[in-house]
Amino acid sequence: MEARAWCQAAAQKLSGGIGSKLCALLNVGEVEKAAEPGAKQPPETAAGTCGCNKSCNCTKAAVGFSDLYSTDLLPATDGDTKTMTFLQEVVDILLAYIVESFDRETKVIDFHYPNELLQMNNWELQDEPATLDDILISCRATLKYAIKTAHPRYFNQLSTGLDMVGLAADWLTSTANTNMFTYEVAPVFVLLEYVTLKKMREIIGWPDGRGDGIFSPGGAISNMYAMLLARFKMFPEVKEKGMSSVPRLVAFTSEHSHFSIKKGAAALGIGTESVICIKADQSGKLIPADLERRILEAKQKGFVPFFVSATAGTTVYGAFDPLIAISDICKKYNIWMHVDGAWGGSLLMSRRHRWKLDGVERANSVTWNPHKMMSVPLQCSALLVREEGLMQNCNQMHACYLFQQDKHYDLSYDTGDKALQCGRHVDIFKLWLMWRAKGTIGFEAQIDKCLELSEYLYNKIKDREGYEMVFDGKPQHTNVCFWYLPPGIRYMEDKEERKKHLHKVAPVIKARMMEYGTTMVSYQPQGDKVNFFRMVISNPAATFEDIDFLIEEIERLGQDL
Repeated sequence: MEARAWCQAAAQKLSGGIGSKLCALLNVGEVEKAAEPGAKQPPETAAGTCGCNKSCNCTKAAVGFSDLYSTDLLPATDGDTKTMTFLQEVVDILLAYIVESFDRETKVIDFHYPNELLQMNNWELQDEPATLDDILISCRATLKYAIKTAHPRYFNQLSTGLDMVGLAADWLTSTANTNMFTYEVAPVFVLLEYVTLKKMREIIGWPDGRGDGIFSPGGAISNMYAMLLARFKMFPEVKEKGMSSVPRLVAFTSEHSHFSIKKGAAALGIGTESVICIKADQSGKLIPADLERRILEAKQKGFVPFFVSATAGTTVYGAFDPLIAISDICKKYNIWMHVDGAWGGSLLMSRRHRWKLDGVERANSVTWNPHKMMSVPLQCSALLVREEGLMQNCNQMHACYLFQQDKHYDLSYDTGDKALQCGRHVDIFKLWLMWRAKGTIGFEAQIDKCLELSEYLYNKIKDREGYEMVFDGKPQHTNVCFWYLPPGIRYMEDKEERKKHLHKVAPVIKARMMEYGTTMVSYQPQGDKVNFFRMVISNPAATFEDIDFLIEEIERLGQDL
């Protein structure tokens, strides 16, 4: 219904018949919905016309794709018209998908098992080129079976939603198709990264936004960068001589922290056994007293503590570690303090919620993923570093074919040598353009709304029959962790039998959600706790009605278990 109103307006406003074509494409998408008896079908477009349903001079009427190949597009001679027509067709497909993604009457997912999906379409690569008609068919098929992550009822991951300005920026970035390693090939993007990272450091609380930073391919890599810098800071000789030149290093992080801390230690040759997990309290926060105890224990064994990773917004519970107490301990024992704010760092944008990160300004480094709570299109992750120049010294290799020292501009803008990558994707423009469009207050309102929705969910189910909260107290982030107990197990007296049955409930309900395509929400066990739902809200399109729908859908799908 919402989509129909949109496309009717678009048909009148958009040039070249795009709006009318969009309506036609949306009608094709109706196969995903329940067919209504007597429903009026859209009129068929005559073969060979552009789809505008009116007299026009569209080039589409003159171009068919069944006999065209990619070699007929630019840079082919006289490829302009064919290229524009082909790309317009692709844009039509994308616009239809976008509008459907926000329509609550459409499915979040058209689920098929892997073997079914492999058999339903020909996904194999071949020696001979496919026609552009086949290419368009592949585009439609890919989106047909894609998860609609922009759907207001998609709650499965920390990264959800689709921002229109961010999407436009992503399209522009792909069109520019450049590399972030030098100013000479990416002048505007390099400057925007400089400006944005400085702004983010100011928000963290570092004086005048001084320091360093880089956008990386996700929070896991940002966290690994931090560990790499911490090791180099303490033992700079490791860069040339390797791990054999340094004593046994140990890192510390919460037992609720992200797996990337251990993965980073493995990749850097430090080893997962050298990552010591610190106890968390019942709400998921790291216990400072246990951190100090384990540091002293490690030092007594002759190990060298070099890195503490505190978490601002744990993946499952959404907990914020006590950063001030942790920073006091790090300062006392001269240990690098990193804050993994991949999930919770964006709360720094909110005056109402930034207190949860009090002490973050005392960190040596911070990971912050705008592609989560700020809904910047994937991927967009930043590592912010307090000490300027450290990244360059740690990572530079002086490749003279890229980073010539006699260039005619300020070489500090050739940022590639401080990165581990050579080729680096332009991730900055999406964030920068969205920030321009929303302003800081726009991001603040978006984040506050998501937290308000999570509080609404918590208040609605905390005393509702059939629900149990995983931990006591109001969640700090948008993570709401709970068990749903179907009528059949609510009154089981045997606790072990009840636990055994409860462990199976969330996976079954999740599977049914996906098969019906109505919604998606994640589940997992944690420690000795059996499978429970972890609801997270980061989608700006979600409303109170969507939260109500989720509760009703869980009960509908699980009542017979």
